[in-house]
Amino acid sequence: MITGKHLIWPIVLAWIGAASQAAAVDEFVPLFNGRDLSGWVNVNCAPDTFSARDGIIVCTGQPTGVMRTERQYENFVLELEWMHLHERGNAGLFVWSGPLPVTGQPFTRSIEVQILDGRNSETYTSHGDVFAIQGATMKPDRPHPLGSMRCLPSEQRCHPAGQWNHYRVTCQNGVIKLAVNGKVVSGGYDCNPQKGYICLESEGSDVHFRNIRLQELPPGDPPGDRVAQKDRGFQAMFDGLSLAGWKRHTALEGRWDVHRGVIRLANDQSPRKRGQDYDLWTEKSYQDFVLIADWRLTKKPELQEMNDFTADGLIKTDANGARVTHQILNAGDSGVYLRGNSRSQVNIWSQPMGSGDINSYHKDAKLPLEIRQACVPSVKADNPPGQWNRFEITALGDRVTVVLNGTVVIEDAQLPDIPASGPIALQNHADGIEFRNLYIRELTGEARR
Repeated sequence: MITGKHLIWPIVLAWIGAASQAAAVDEFVPLFNGRDLSGWVNVNCAPDTFSARDGIIVCTGQPTGVMRTERQYENFVLELEWMHLHERGNAGLFVWSGPLPVTGQPFTRSIEVQILDGRNSETYTSHGDVFAIQGATMKPDRPHPLGSMRCLPSEQRCHPAGQWNHYRVTCQNGVIKLAVNGKVVSGGYDCNPQKGYICLESEGSDVHFRNIRLQELPPGDPPGDRVAQKDRGFQAMFDGLSLAGWKRHTALEGRWDVHRGVIRLANDQSPRKRGQDYDLWTEKSYQDFVLIADWRLTKKPELQEMNDFTADGLIKTDANGARVTHQILNAGDSGVYLRGNSRSQVNIWSQPMGSGDINSYHKDAKLPLEIRQACVPSVKADNPPGQWNRFEITALGDRVTVVLNGTVVIEDAQLPDIPASGPIALQNHADGIEFRNLYIRELTGEARR
């Protein structure tokens, strides 16, 4: 027989459990403290693109880029308010984002929650579109007219420029739902990734954010291929707007410039003075590091007679010692100099061997065969001319490894007499070249191993 006393305890325990659940629902924490940008990382913007003022994150919109959270999130409810200051403004909220922009772009791989004003059509709106970008994937709650991975909102609820809007974004186990000003209007499922960083996007116009808070939900333990890559400690070398951090002098004027988030060298046929350096060097010197550099050759490919090379990297000659040449479609030439030394150049060019070779070393017949061979790419991994490529260059002691577009093309090549430290340069070879997404991670202590 169960007495009244014994009946009370289950009721009390049930009440405590319900109260705890209710409390958990209210456990939102601020992602913005209202005073500064603690907890956020400027990924590829100028120092003043994002700033804190009077409880608001102020974004200038210049350049296009993102600021992300320091840590990753998987399942959560995120609330924020946003306001465009001008009509037709553009910005965004990225969830489950990678730490760095994808090759050749200012954006990260993520699911974007659109923050747009006054631009509506049959295929996009200013009222809370949700879509996959830069290699992410998502199935929209409703089919898109063009079949894209974009969910258009069920109704238009956003206020125009000059007024605040409220977003509530629920992300759980690869499912995303967006409530605009109090009502769920769009979403998607089977998202990949489904764990990553949260970003605020700058995209050309002034926008304000405030009251950013987040409640974490129980984790779902997604598989590794659905988790964004973690931050590896890279620091930006280019702010998207200026050449701050790079040595500038009068000889570079009219040759190098910054245009739409890109460091650009036009086909530079201007007269040159003997002894003058026209390459673009960092102000800072580096010792051991991993460098990320996106690049593309912009010259229109044209047939040109070029040197031929032996399998071990020497310039090929005939029986009479004359150079053997062949015609190739040449789109230009450039490179990246390591540690203040033009000899330790990771090459960018159109040769059949591909980019990434360490040209001055593999052409040096005085060096041992194994050193020269290691400086010739194992495979050509270049994208076609005009398309973006990504170098990941590791310099550790006198060894260099080059990864091009995800493929190791130079592995642990020894560079005798490479300086222990020095600046990094973007080479001016008088051909059109563009660089963006320049990042470096200095290797010290355990990271050297």
